[in-house]
Amino acid sequence: MTAHETHPSHEPHVVPGTEHGIMVVVVGPSGAGKDTLMAAAARHFRGRQDVHFVRRVITRDHDAGGEDHLAVSPQGFASMEQAGSFSVWWEAHGLKYGIPSEVSVSLSAGSLVIANGSRSALHHFHAVFPRLKVINVTARADVLASRLEARGRETHEDIMARLARGPLTVRGDYDVVDLDNSGSLEQGERRMVEVLEGFLREIG
Repeated sequence: MTAHETHPSHEPHVVPGTEHGIMVVVVGPSGAGKDTLMAAAARHFRGRQDVHFVRRVITRDHDAGGEDHLAVSPQGFASMEQAGSFSVWWEAHGLKYGIPSEVSVSLSAGSLVIANGSRSALHHFHAVFPRLKVINVTARADVLASRLEARGRETHEDIMARLARGPLTVRGDYDVVDLDNSGSLEQGERRMVEVLEGFLREIG
């Protein structure tokens, strides 16, 4: 997945105290199962006061499917951005995505905060969050092709062209854990929980 990036008017900056917690950004190509694994992890950690899953602000209808998000109009998003309501925001495929600035409160309290992100927006996250972890959810090409075809959103030719661009790795100086989700759902969910529990131990 590629994304068109624009830089926010409010320059990203580190909020003092946020180094007490860890920000986790989950990225991955379409079909890798990123949203499914995040939803499973959210169920696993439900009730934990030190684990928070971010509800993103998106310029997409709430009923459009996918993750639970706060749907706003492009104008509403622009007003929120101008008011400094986002720690990080980016644009991809004609939509805008925002991470609410309130995440700094949870991080300052020493929590683990998990957000659905984008590889091309990682430099924005890196500029804001002192302790940043990246989980790159991947899968074998044949698995990605099967899952994308099952969705029925793209033609077979489009899917093959997408996969021909090669593996989607994370570029840059980031602390990355690659999570291969080619196997069963149970295996992927267990691995996701193990990775997050490891990050919690780092916080202490």
